[in-house]
Amino acid sequence: GQQFYSCSDDGLIRSWSVAASTTSADDSSPNHGPLQTWRIQGSFKSIDHHWFDPIFATASDESVNIWSPERTAPVQTHSDLWGSDDTVNVVRYNPAERSLLAHCSLDRGIGLHDTRAGTALQKTVLKMRSNCLEWNPMEPMNFVVGNEDYNSYTFDMRKLDRPTKIYKGHQGAVMCVGWSPTGREFATGSYDKTIRIFQHKQGTARDIYHTKRMQRVFTIHFTSDHKYLISGSDDTNLRLWKAQASAQIGQRTTREESALQYRQTLVKKFEHLPEVKRISKSRKIPKLIKKQTAIAQIQKESAERKQSNRVKHSKPGTVEFKSERQTTVIRKVE
Repeated sequence: GQQFYSCSDDGLIRSWSVAASTTSADDSSPNHGPLQTWRIQGSFKSIDHHWFDPIFATASDESVNIWSPERTAPVQTHSDLWGSDDTVNVVRYNPAERSLLAHCSLDRGIGLHDTRAGTALQKTVLKMRSNCLEWNPMEPMNFVVGNEDYNSYTFDMRKLDRPTKIYKGHQGAVMCVGWSPTGREFATGSYDKTIRIFQHKQGTARDIYHTKRMQRVFTIHFTSDHKYLISGSDDTNLRLWKAQASAQIGQRTTREESALQYRQTLVKKFEHLPEVKRISKSRKIPKLIKKQTAIAQIQKESAERKQSNRVKHSKPGTVEFKSERQTTVIRKVE
């Protein structure tokens, strides 16, 4: 926990020390420079360190590489990405399976690699490109990707032919996702300048965060205690958010705790009533996002009406209805 690694478009990987080190025993001046440097012909797009072993993986415009701090060259290279030469933009290690690695590439693909055998396992190609990928920390067979089609998708790595859930609401490309340590919800940051928090079993956001000055969100993470969110946006600012917007900061008395639990129980008991549902789920959102959401809803209803008319007026058996989860994945490559 005393070192971290960085990569950049200039084809360099650098390792850094959290605490400044001295250059020699006689020199007491701190050294803030990199400890080690690696170089390739090309550019790096993503880096991820192994959860247990002293190795790390990088995604570049040529391949997926596995590195060891003790070597100057990659110990393993995955260059034959199912016949694709497109750039890999995200790479992530599985938190439970030591030898499992996932990546997203610019050819709209999501691939899995076995680093123990040095082989590519399987790949699925979506309609549009995925910008980010994160494994569920409590259910490590599942992962979520943020896509260019404004949606997020969760997949089971054992069945990549269709997503297990679709999460909607954003009106811009989803640029980053971050799981809560509990594994029950995740946050997404989007090109539409908003942050949304989704529960992993619900397709709509339980909360929406935005400010007047916040621009496009490119990174987001939960804190280890699940109480706060940290976001980084295009306006060069980091922002700290509460995971529960109405939660009180600080210690609560016994009376306050019991009153809070009582109110939450009442809301849960009567959440099926229209008025209670409207009040508990209503959120203030920017006017532009509200207008774009209304337009998207009209387009969705029009497409569904067109499809139902096509099925109704076609010869029986010639046109089949396909759910949205079936049409998300174009093909699966073994």
